[in-house]
Amino acid sequence: MRVYGVKACDSCRAAVKALGAELVDIRATPLSEAQIAAFHDAFGEALVNKRSTTWRGLSEAERSMDPVALIAAHPTVMKRPVIEKDSALTLGWSRDVQARYGV
Repeated sequence: MRVYGVKACDSCRAAVKALGAELVDIRATPLSEAQIAAFHDAFGEALVNKRSTTWRGLSEAERSMDPVALIAAHPTVMKRPVIEKDSALTLGWSRDVQARYGV
């Protein structure tokens, strides 16, 4: 099981601790465009966190970029965590996601 996120993110840390999973820090180990595209295929526009500080700091031109290219250029605009278990993906650390993993 892998948790894709940022080590400074409270939700990512909570997910890693509760699941006993490996954290893949997307700042230290950038995602490939293929990985970002797979995440985007799974979650669509929900993958871009439009409430983030990173999003608020982007120009209009950057905000209108293709989501895969935007996340490749600005990884912290990705909603986190993305949890991968047995090729299945979940997004976020909501109560629904926690229940899915029995937490």
